[in-house]
Amino acid sequence: MLKSIKTGVLAAVLVSTAIFAHAQKKITEGTVVYGIAYSLTPEQEPMAAMFPAESKIKFNGNMSRMEMQQGAATITVLANIVDLNSLVLIDVPIAQMQFAVKGTKADYDKEKANDPKFSDFVATGEKKTILNYNAEKYTYKDDKGGTYELWATTDVELPAGLIGREFKDVKGTPVVFTSFNKGIKSTATIKSLVAEKAGPFTLDVPKGYEVKTMEEIMAMQGGGQ
Repeated sequence: MLKSIKTGVLAAVLVSTAIFAHAQKKITEGTVVYGIAYSLTPEQEPMAAMFPAESKIKFNGNMSRMEMQQGAATITVLANIVDLNSLVLIDVPIAQMQFAVKGTKADYDKEKANDPKFSDFVATGEKKTILNYNAEKYTYKDDKGGTYELWATTDVELPAGLIGREFKDVKGTPVVFTSFNKGIKSTATIKSLVAEKAGPFTLDVPKGYEVKTMEEIMAMQGGGQ
C-alpha cells in the first residue's frame, strides 16, 4: 500500500532547496511557486515520473508548508526555516493510515552531507526580466568540479532560508537556479509569487497521526500492495 512513499518523500524534499535574502521589497507571508526540471542519471530515470513538475510553498515568517500528492498518499512538509526543525505528515486515506515524521537540524545536515557544496558566486552584469522581476546572472561552482549559473533579483525579499541555504552568498533572491538533494540535480524557475495570508503553521503532531522515524517509513517501501 505504501510502495511509492519512499520516492514520494524524496520528491517532497527535492523541491525544497533554495535561499532568499538581501532583497528590497520584503514579503513575509504568501505563496511562491517554482517549476522544476530534473537532470537525472540513467540510474535515477526510473523515478522520473514520481517527481513533481512544480513546487508550491506557502510561508509565514519562519514557517513554511508544502504539500504534494504521491499516488494514494498526500505528503505535507512543514518546516521552521531558521532552526531547521521539520514535520512530514503522510496521509493514506484508502488505507486509513496517518504518519508523522519529526526532523531536526541534524537530520537536515545528514540529508545534505553528500550533496555538492556551492561557492564562488560571481555576478556577471548580464541582466534580463524574469516574471516581471529585474534579474542578474551569476555563475558559481561546486566542490566536485561542476559549474552552474543562476538568475537573482533584488526586487523582492523573502524570509531568509525559506527553501534552503545554498545561496546565502548571492545578493538577491534566486529566481532561476540549479541545486541538488540526495544526488538528484534539478533546476527551479519561479512561476508566481503572491503576498497573501498563509498559516499560521505549527510543528505540533496533529491528533490521530502515528509518529514514526524516517527509517521506519523508508522500510515500508517494499512492504505494501
